[in-house]
Amino acid sequence: MKFYWTMPQPLVPYYQKELSAYRMLWEKGQVLEAWRHLERAHILGQPYPIEHTQVHWMMLLFGFKTKNGKEIVGQLPRLLVGGVKSWAGVIPVGNTGGANVPPLRPMAIPEDLKQILDTKR
Repeated sequence: MKFYWTMPQPLVPYYQKELSAYRMLWEKGQVLEAWRHLERAHILGQPYPIEHTQVHWMMLLFGFKTKNGKEIVGQLPRLLVGGVKSWAGVIPVGNTGGANVPPLRPMAIPEDLKQILDTKR
């Protein structure tokens, strides 16, 4: 078992880019496109407790903003255990983090993110 804490510095700009894209698209009212960037930030941040928890917090807020009860309820347990699972290195790789997918299901990583993860870790 490998323990993680901080995101490697080369990954940080890619993670921040996804969060910035989320905010920009949200402000433009492009809700579905904004959500996609939260999912991408989740994939990048999932192995690291702070970033993983941050994305789940933002997903919870998204649920409140969109009045999506399923998302609100689905994010609560993810907030409680997501960071711990990251720290312990036991995450479902590629999972997009939303309540629309089972929290323990591994998923395929989009090719562009896979390349980033392979070269920047």
